[in-house]
Amino acid sequence: MLLMALWAWRIDKSPRALLATSWDSNWYARIASHGYGHTLHWPDGAVQSDLAFFPLYPALIRAGKALLPVAGGTVGLALSWVAAGVAAWGIYAIGERLHNRTVATVLVLLWGLLPHAIVLSMAYTEPLLCAFAAWSLYALLTRRWLWAGTLAALAGLTRPNGVAVAAAVVVVAAYELVRRKGAGGWRLWAGAALAPAGWLGYLLWVGSRTGDPLGGYFAVQSGWTSRFDLGAGSLLVVRSMVTTPVFFGFPMALMIVGAGVLLFALFVMDRPPLALLVYTGVLVLITVGGSGFFESKPRFLLPAFPLLLPLATALTKARPRAAITVIAALAGLSFGYGAYLLTLGPMAL
Repeated sequence: MLLMALWAWRIDKSPRALLATSWDSNWYARIASHGYGHTLHWPDGAVQSDLAFFPLYPALIRAGKALLPVAGGTVGLALSWVAAGVAAWGIYAIGERLHNRTVATVLVLLWGLLPHAIVLSMAYTEPLLCAFAAWSLYALLTRRWLWAGTLAALAGLTRPNGVAVAAAVVVVAAYELVRRKGAGGWRLWAGAALAPAGWLGYLLWVGSRTGDPLGGYFAVQSGWTSRFDLGAGSLLVVRSMVTTPVFFGFPMALMIVGAGVLLFALFVMDRPPLALLVYTGVLVLITVGGSGFFESKPRFLLPAFPLLLPLATALTKARPRAAITVIAALAGLSFGYGAYLLTLGPMAL
């Protein structure tokens, strides 16, 4: 943030404005102030509706504005910064439970040094989703079924890919019920029922508002060119990179997603807990198989922190000099690329 702020001042831009009002942040602020109903119609026929944005984050911004005499962007930043801290705590708790304190510390450090980690300091929904996801997964690992389901429901009200948390809760609950031959207790049943309620509830609400109960939300997403097509749209973007000049962010996004797929393969080989496997697998599937804003794909992988577990365990076993070199290189990439994305990058985050 300091490096980004220094560069922003150098080019006569406001660091606060960049963090609080860039790209999707403006949509969330508008929803918080005026509710849903804003739509943009573009000359090429594209229709972008604010119904594509899930409601929990703007609702929290509205509540914060009612309690504090500050602008919505400032409330959004405060929410994101607090949520990022809560998420880091949850990620640490998972790392400590599965391994030890050293691995947990390195895991949080690596997560904070991802190339797109600047998003965790912006008025975006990723920090809030990461917080709900981390603690829901921790609740699953510690068999707190009601907490897991409730936090999964809140994750589902935060972002579309919050469905990954619900999937983890439902699959783990189903596995437990099969293993126990249906004798899982009411908390297990209730947690499984609660988990998808937030995500499904918002989809049905958008469907009822648009007159298409089951397909309305997906029609709204299509207006943003976002759809799940098993990666066909992404392949077209990759092909265009070879034949035409593109912004720097596109090949970077391709390399980051490719690294994410490789880390997922290593993660699977480590035989992780079922909850983490399902959660991370769904996030990777959504990122790789979805089309739309290709340059935003690395941001969609920010909540997939379990992918970093193999690297975290490897660094704790490596020689200190090697570990420090890797971490310093990641820091340089994260600081430089984060500053570029917010101050110079012409593509959406």
